[in-house]
Amino acid sequence: MEQRRGSSSQPLKAEPVTGAGFDPAFIPGLTAPAGEQPEDARPEEAGPEGTAEASAGSGATGAAVATGGPDGTESGAADDAEAADDDTEPAADGPVFEAADRRARIVADRRGVRLALDDQGCEFRWDEIGAVETETARFGKRFTVTVHTPDSRWYPIEIEAKARSDFKQWEEQLDEVLDAYFEAE
Repeated sequence: MEQRRGSSSQPLKAEPVTGAGFDPAFIPGLTAPAGEQPEDARPEEAGPEGTAEASAGSGATGAAVATGGPDGTESGAADDAEAADDDTEPAADGPVFEAADRRARIVADRRGVRLALDDQGCEFRWDEIGAVETETARFGKRFTVTVHTPDSRWYPIEIEAKARSDFKQWEEQLDEVLDAYFEAE
């Protein structure tokens, strides 16, 4: 009869550790653990023929991207830059209000009101706006514009003026834009 020395227990199968202690976004029953993927989301295994076709296809795509436009730049990046310029360009067919300082920016034109603070921004179409309120600081050079929505939310932004005389000009420009585009119901 042969005897073994050491533990007779078998090693446990290594499973991914789950729970809020390891993944703060994990909610039991609602989210799957970070390491798991559903069966249909996993990539399919390809045979030797599929691998050759996939590499040939990716090579052709890579060559098309590398050649780019006629002047040596990538045409896709140029198209994206032009589209971004169209979004930030104010409308020229009506009144436009624009005020900015080193951190904040507000633009009101025919498309609506756009607010930006540092790297965060939001955009409101005219049909999403319930009211627009302005306020000037009693002391200092802060001009506050608050956009109110019909669902009782408000979004204030403060612009620091170079001089208090800018307040009157900004009020007039904003009133002109609101008279042209905003329809109070």
